[in-house]
Amino acid sequence: MIELPVIQYRHIDVDGVEVHYRESVPNTAGAPVLLLLHGFPSASHQFRRLFDVLGAQYRLIAPDYPGFGNTAAAPDFDYSFDRLADVVEGFVAQLGLREFTMYVFDFGAPVGFRVAARHPEWINGLIVQNGNAYEAGLSELARDFTALCPEDEGAEDTIRGLLTLEGTRGQYEHGVPDPTVLSPESWILDQYFLDLPGRKQAQVALAFDYKSNVAAYPEWQQWLRKYTPRTLIVWGANDPFFPEPGAHAYLADLPDAELHVFDTGHFALETHLAEIAPLIAEFLDARTVRQ
Repeated sequence: MIELPVIQYRHIDVDGVEVHYRESVPNTAGAPVLLLLHGFPSASHQFRRLFDVLGAQYRLIAPDYPGFGNTAAAPDFDYSFDRLADVVEGFVAQLGLREFTMYVFDFGAPVGFRVAARHPEWINGLIVQNGNAYEAGLSELARDFTALCPEDEGAEDTIRGLLTLEGTRGQYEHGVPDPTVLSPESWILDQYFLDLPGRKQAQVALAFDYKSNVAAYPEWQQWLRKYTPRTLIVWGANDPFFPEPGAHAYLADLPDAELHVFDTGHFALETHLAEIAPLIAEFLDARTVRQ
């Protein structure tokens, strides 16, 4: 018999932000908890297939950030990575999570590392999937993009050019040897949310704030060296923003980390779920629980 998970879709108020999240109900009490932090320009739905595969064995929790997916924020919400981390921190506290493995992908890395720096006691494991924390992991495209400033002529137009259906689809397809394995619904749904009122301006603000993440890389690296979390790294080698050197860079601070590189692009779960999901399951089963 196929073991199917129960998945619940909920909202919770976090300091005036109505945070939407999806959560699986595992079949076993006390199952490991995996907090999944999504990337740009997606939301918790990017983990939908992982929920189907692992949700019956583990408690998977994936929130949408303000400005993403089904989460609703006030029009005057200050879109910065610090504020996204504030909301995720409040979300975790309200759910009463005290110890979990954190999965960080793309934007999930700057959000998640901020939360981890504030609450190292929460983190009993780290899964990194194309979530950068090193300058070695920035492509020339990423360096040029993160250097944009609001006062630069044409800077906002450059950012908005990435927020089109063509730009969103390109993020999924770039570096994928066989694009026919990709589900078009992924980028179509992302674009639906991007086209909602106020969403593109939120993304412009976050793009201009991305340089704050690069400035924080040394702090996050120090955190990794200090707390040495058990770490699994799974990486799409052909990512146009965060290329493969970003994966290997973690080993300087986490020499015992487990590293797997795949011949795919930015959204590695879209093409290599069959390879990555067992690695995640094995990692969660081997977790060390603090007493």
